[in-house]
Amino acid sequence: MIRTATAAAAAALAIGFTATAAAQDGPERVTRGNLVMENIPEIPGEVRERLRQYQNVRSAGFADFAPDGGIYISTRFGETAQVHHVADPMGMRRQITFYDERVGGTTARPDGSDYIMFTRDVGGDEYFQGFLFDTRSAEAVRFTEEGTRNQGLTFSRDGAQVAWASAGWDDADYTLHAADPSDPASARVILEGDGAMSPADWSPDGETVLIGRYVSINRTDLFLLDLDSGALSQVNPDEEVAYGGATFSADGNSLIVVTDEGSEFRRIMEIDLESGDKRVIAEHDWDVQSMDLSPDGSTIAYAINAGGVSELHIVDTATGEARTAPDLPIGIVGGITFSPDGSRIGFTQTSASSPGDAWTYDLNSGDLVRWTESEVGGLDTSRFNDPELISYESFDGLDVPAFVYRPEGEGPHPVIVSIHGGPESQARPGFSSAFQYWINELGLAVVVPNVRGSSGYGNEYVNLDNAMKREDSVRDIGALLDWIGTQDDLDSDRVVVYGGSYGGYMVLASLVHYSDRLAGGVNIVGISNFVTFLENTAGYRQDLRRAEYGDERDPEMRAFLEEIAPANQADRITAPLFIIQGDNDPRVPTSEAEQILQAVREAGADPWYLLALDEGHGFARQSNQDFQREAETMFLRDILDLD
Repeated sequence: MIRTATAAAAAALAIGFTATAAAQDGPERVTRGNLVMENIPEIPGEVRERLRQYQNVRSAGFADFAPDGGIYISTRFGETAQVHHVADPMGMRRQITFYDERVGGTTARPDGSDYIMFTRDVGGDEYFQGFLFDTRSAEAVRFTEEGTRNQGLTFSRDGAQVAWASAGWDDADYTLHAADPSDPASARVILEGDGAMSPADWSPDGETVLIGRYVSINRTDLFLLDLDSGALSQVNPDEEVAYGGATFSADGNSLIVVTDEGSEFRRIMEIDLESGDKRVIAEHDWDVQSMDLSPDGSTIAYAINAGGVSELHIVDTATGEARTAPDLPIGIVGGITFSPDGSRIGFTQTSASSPGDAWTYDLNSGDLVRWTESEVGGLDTSRFNDPELISYESFDGLDVPAFVYRPEGEGPHPVIVSIHGGPESQARPGFSSAFQYWINELGLAVVVPNVRGSSGYGNEYVNLDNAMKREDSVRDIGALLDWIGTQDDLDSDRVVVYGGSYGGYMVLASLVHYSDRLAGGVNIVGISNFVTFLENTAGYRQDLRRAEYGDERDPEMRAFLEEIAPANQADRITAPLFIIQGDNDPRVPTSEAEQILQAVREAGADPWYLLALDEGHGFARQSNQDFQREAETMFLRDILDLD
């Protein structure tokens, strides 16, 4: 990709210049392989060795059912996550892809053959390419166009065709394609899309493609594309609602959707395509987070997000009547998938004290089977910490939920406030080796808030930080600092804010407003100025982000965004700062990290800095993750005066 290569080359030139001119321009910029750093000290051996145990905790994610009765999973044994096959429960994991780059989005070809489809990018650039892979010969065929970003790869019911959407760096509109994936020359354009359009499903007869267009977390449009005529018709055109999933019924006459239409929370509905009539199949006082429809259309398996914890449900599609569901450990469920014969569902289950593993459930026998038991680096899992769910009152009386992990002992313990990205995301009690290391080895408490704007708590809550309300979510962090001050076992004088992406913005904004109350902050691929971010992020993301952050082309909004930009208030960031960035990041470009680094330095501070030339929006390679954690440990030990 030309842009990425140019960025890396520019970074390399900057590295060489900075190293020779360090005395004039600040600390020396040191290069070690693909890592570039400033102010990061040598890592003591004892830090590296103990941390590696936590870093070597693995997880396994259910990908799909294999035609031989086994399953495909995603797990990591080397640098990056690859596809493995497991023939029997708790059996050997046989690796079947061996790439330097991460492999994701794995789906078995639904014709019962030994082919799988997956996606792969380069250096975290998120220019995902689609591949058809023969698991017997280990030969792969790329069927997407190089130099494009591809998403929504969806097999037809018979596996003969794949539909997908592609975009270039500057493209605001996606183009939709279809092809026999074993014959890339068969690829054809089926629709010149409008906005962020992607395939969602094929009709059972293969003549129609269901297409979703994501506008914002509050709005998704659904369309039907007739492949023969090219006619495009909108489903439910009179409603502006969100859809969290959509699939054709077994007979193709209706759609089964997850939507918030008529409700504060997302529920499962059926929409008759001829009459437009709608029927609620399942609803709760929480969001339905994911679902899958059995091949014969008779059964729906779905998970709800109950305050961050998953509940797995199974219902009869026609009546909505509940069927027996497995009794799972408290945690998070993802990747729900029916087997081709509809007798089993597969899924991934994880919890705060257990890394992810692959499971299946037999709907006829009721057998719940764990297929993998991921390694935990030789650690004593009984020491893994589960959080307490609390809520605290913010500046305007709003109750803000948070998960609190408390180490052993009376304290008072230093605190890390970990802020999620999104911003329309949600911190949930899944497994984090970083959290467990901080708690058990460094004696830190970890507080994970879901500030206003987080998903999972209804439409009203998710919209409380939009546009001109942006800094209200930052004030939620100020209220959290007040709450920490009321806890006898927490040290309010030693609090660090930590976050990535939008969470990185929250770190910087918190330092702007509360440096006098914070010991420091760790900003990972964070936004330092929404104006420059929106102008420089990939074109296929700009309108999607404007829907959340505001349109910087509007003069009033631009003035507001410039006013709240941490890069324009760097003189107020007086607490220590660590900036971490991937150079190939298409979402939050390296310029966001470089400008806050420069601004804080010009204001008289001396941040730590870590740049990975072979990473994107977060570090995916194990060796880079290892060094990131080591450097973060040194930073925390320094600013918190840890032994």
